[in-house]
Amino acid sequence: MAPSLEQKISAFYDRSSGLWEQIWGEHMHHGYYGPTGETPKSRLQAQIDLIEELLHWGAVERGADILDVGCGIGGSSIYLAGKFGANVTGITLSSVQAGRGQSRAQRLGLADRVSFQVANALEMPFADQSFDLVWTLESGEHMADKAQFLQECCRVLQPGGKLLMATWCHRPTLPDYPPLTEKESEHLRRIYQVYCLPYVISLPDYQAIATTLPLTEVKTADWSSAVAPFWQDVIASTTSPQALWGLLTAGWSTVEAALSLGLMSQGFRSGLIRYGLLQGVKVADEVGNF
Repeated sequence: MAPSLEQKISAFYDRSSGLWEQIWGEHMHHGYYGPTGETPKSRLQAQIDLIEELLHWGAVERGADILDVGCGIGGSSIYLAGKFGANVTGITLSSVQAGRGQSRAQRLGLADRVSFQVANALEMPFADQSFDLVWTLESGEHMADKAQFLQECCRVLQPGGKLLMATWCHRPTLPDYPPLTEKESEHLRRIYQVYCLPYVISLPDYQAIATTLPLTEVKTADWSSAVAPFWQDVIASTTSPQALWGLLTAGWSTVEAALSLGLMSQGFRSGLIRYGLLQGVKVADEVGNF
């Protein structure tokens, strides 16, 4: 029996997360290089700046109970817990990532406030209205049903709670822009295959989904230019002896992903790949349900 998408994603991150942490650190997401992507900085500082800029853009000033959807090995979860003194729950499909996140939280003395578990974001094991901030940093691209994903994020939010998402997108298409060309579709297909993605959608498509949910103050932004240099930084770092040895011992799927880093860099340069942000605040409906 062929493995499911969830099993493929889990296996991919089980194999690759250790190497990523060893070479690139605990933050498994893009970096922020200034609004136009021209501010020189280290990759790690850029990744931390992305978190801070996203919080600023989302006007997040507090968060007592936070859900980190697609938490990786806990980089954002631990950062948010420290910044806000918050209780943070991270979920991932990878048991390796969840275990590593938990061990890091324990080592840092945060195990009483930060926890990690294996869970499917399309069927979250949490009660309605459990969190006052749902933070999802580059996990939407892995979701097989984007509408269900946003519905679940909204369901677990408390009234007045905020959804803050950053995700890989493709460029806008109809009705305002041309449809994807065959060349663009093939480029995306190759990215899907390497990174275990079912498909990506445009930022306007995400916004359209959000407007069907009990969310107000829905806002989007395109930060493609700000994050595009990240891939060149990662490509440059793969030439170190440590990275080369790690790739050779990590298995073919990890090697394939490393060899395909240029697909993302090329996608940003051509305008096909976009980096989209979305936020919204949970509201009550007319009969008091949420």
